[in-house]
Amino acid sequence: MNSRAATEHRLEAGPAAAQYLTFLLAGDAFAIGILSIKEIIEYGGMTQVPLMPDYIRGVINLRGAVVPVMDLMVRFGKPAAPVGKRTCIVIVEIHSGDEPQVIGVIVDAVQAVVEIAPADTLPAPSFGTRIDADFIEAMGKIGERFIILLNVERVLSADDAGAIGALAAPATAGTAMVLAGPV
Repeated sequence: MNSRAATEHRLEAGPAAAQYLTFLLAGDAFAIGILSIKEIIEYGGMTQVPLMPDYIRGVINLRGAVVPVMDLMVRFGKPAAPVGKRTCIVIVEIHSGDEPQVIGVIVDAVQAVVEIAPADTLPAPSFGTRIDADFIEAMGKIGERFIILLNVERVLSADDAGAIGALAAPATAGTAMVLAGPV
């Protein structure tokens, strides 16, 4: 197949499927677009920071960078889930203004990376979900089940990113933040 025929074939097939990282929170399946995911790390080594919103569990030291960690269950207005052996932190990059912001989100378990075609996405329902409809980008159909595709920019909104982004900002003169491990 020559280059022109390949291009025409792609156009006939329609838009390409998007890839999503799927994960569990309190037994419900959610997904975030793979392009926002930087990495997945083991849960642990978190330092609590006073006067942060209740959904910010603390910060972690990720190769010398201070990364705030958000508990998605609390962000969705639910009680924090207990930490299990499959609990992990998904490191997500969002764009707040001109600079990218890196934030960790706690999930109960990571499942898989899946491809969902645009034809298999439906608008978010206006009622009946257990989380704020503004946090939902769409519903993705995988076989006979649906998965909630999160709008990561809204879940980790610019206001929140700005508030917690100060954690990752360089220390000002006369102040410092020290991340310490066990003593």
